[in-house]
Amino acid sequence: MAIIEASFWKVDVIFILAMGFLILSSMKGNSQPLVPALFIFGDSVVDVGNNNHLETVVKSNFPPYGRDFINHHPTGRFCNGKLASDFTGENLGFTTYPPPILSKEANGKNLLLGANFASGSSGYYETTAKLYNTIPLSKQLGYYKEYHKKLVDFAGKSNATSIITGSIYLVSSGSSDFVQNYYVNPLLYKVYTPYQFSDILIEAYSHFIKELYKLGARKIGVSTLPPIGCLPASITIFGEDSNECVTKMNSVAEYFNKKLNATSLILKAKLSGLNLVVLDIYKPLYDLVQKPSDYGFFEARKACCGTGLVETSFLCNEKSPGTCANATEYVFWDGFHPSEAANKILSDDLIVAGISLVS
Repeated sequence: MAIIEASFWKVDVIFILAMGFLILSSMKGNSQPLVPALFIFGDSVVDVGNNNHLETVVKSNFPPYGRDFINHHPTGRFCNGKLASDFTGENLGFTTYPPPILSKEANGKNLLLGANFASGSSGYYETTAKLYNTIPLSKQLGYYKEYHKKLVDFAGKSNATSIITGSIYLVSSGSSDFVQNYYVNPLLYKVYTPYQFSDILIEAYSHFIKELYKLGARKIGVSTLPPIGCLPASITIFGEDSNECVTKMNSVAEYFNKKLNATSLILKAKLSGLNLVVLDIYKPLYDLVQKPSDYGFFEARKACCGTGLVETSFLCNEKSPGTCANATEYVFWDGFHPSEAANKILSDDLIVAGISLVS
């Protein structure tokens, strides 16, 4: 009974907040989003196709990726359909998504929507992206500076300034630093404890936010680390024959998230006018993994694609044996990334924390 009551309470809260968004949107005009634009930085959780334009093994612009997306078309999203950031954009009133900065769509009037700078296998640690020939956060900032110049040329300095300061910036990073670098890289795990490495990442995060602030960003939402020990690939590779979440990896994620919260409070206090909100991904995804049936899911240990144990990128392809027919029953699409159905639930949770970014 308690679980049912809690579920109804959560639905009521989301409904009320969604109605609040609709009311705010109607006050601004029926066709106007709640903010001028949306800018997205980070890794594969929010990459919408930038890696398509890179010489890297970390890609997803082929089936079965995108099979449940618009027109059943693979775009470079590491998912069967929409990302949590896509749903967030829709919640903000956007009818189209910010284009990947490396695409030809990132020009002209599309600049007014914002842009997506994220790159799969990127991270706070500079060399994580270099290992996979993807775009580190420092270079994502460089692309943002170039975007800013294009926006001024297209919309004028005054309009560009208004867009830059009034828009929402989403940052999602850190998972690849651990799962695809630290835990498989003896040059790191033999030198640093995972907690020392976390501290290094937090310093990089702080520097990134300061640089983004210098460039005009004032409304920033940063996601926590997910329970990285619960990713199907993490359990398969690091679980030591256990079929449960890797506790030591989740403990590191929890430590990182505490430091992220504390550092964000310090940044808000130091940087005048900064609205910096930490968006908790850890708890809602952990809940999905621990109690999938409570949220309408059948499977949380294995992903939909292939065996569901390790597949991602080119290992998840049209010929992968065993790929599920209905991804809505699965928390994870591939070994590292949530399904569209899980992303929808995660985005609904973000409404609660992120509504302050709209005001």
